[in-house]
Amino acid sequence: MTTLDDSEHAELVFDKDGVRLTVEDAVATVALTNPAKRNAQSPALWRALTEAGRSLPGSVRVVVLRGEGKSFSAGLDRQAFTPEGFDGEPSFLEMARGSEADLDALIAEYQEAFTWWRRSDIVTIAAVQGHAIGAGFQLALACDLRVVADDVQFAMRETSLGLVPDLTGTHPLVSLVGYARALEICATGRFVHAEEAERIGLANLAVPVAELDGAVRDLGTALLAAPRSAVIETKALLQGVSGRSYEEQRVAERAAQGRRLRDLAGLGD
Repeated sequence: MTTLDDSEHAELVFDKDGVRLTVEDAVATVALTNPAKRNAQSPALWRALTEAGRSLPGSVRVVVLRGEGKSFSAGLDRQAFTPEGFDGEPSFLEMARGSEADLDALIAEYQEAFTWWRRSDIVTIAAVQGHAIGAGFQLALACDLRVVADDVQFAMRETSLGLVPDLTGTHPLVSLVGYARALEICATGRFVHAEEAERIGLANLAVPVAELDGAVRDLGTALLAAPRSAVIETKALLQGVSGRSYEEQRVAERAAQGRRLRDLAGLGD
């Protein structure tokens, strides 16, 4: 598969701990770069993803997330389940023995790698091929949009390990497919393939593997066609729907449109 950040014009921002961030004009690409381990995730990778979000130039409007190789991300690195864990990191056993406050703070730190993708000033696209399991599934769910290859395999396997999905994936999953379908997917740990993912709303688009990069590139181009301020306001409006009544949403729409019209008239603050 060709990469989405091969352009000679792309600027390398950083490349470490299995994450590479490049920027070309208004488009940033965050790549998971450990295909030999199917882009398995670790605390170091999560910290690098968090840094990627903090390192985005203000000019970036679209962020593409992709995984190198045949899999997007096969989930948490199994080393996390060993007594030793990762070098320099607390093992799961050590985490369990700590105080509730310490455990909560540590998981919250890990979650930061999954939260910035919903920022209102950017639109994020996950380009997903092959396995997207557990933490990999949740990382794809962290993005605003998902374009998948026809070989994609989504699965939430945490319950089979006696755990729960805790990397922010439950909220978007329920929002996309509804409570009953989300419960069934999580509790059974079954695979969701491309056709079903598109049909139930997990994927915006499913394409052959060879066409994934081109489809994501076309979507990114379409997202850049509208004025940035209008996209930001629209994204914020849509993100707030679940917390508002119909009448409250009407008020929010009026307020947002008022800001847009004043800006267009040159009367903004």
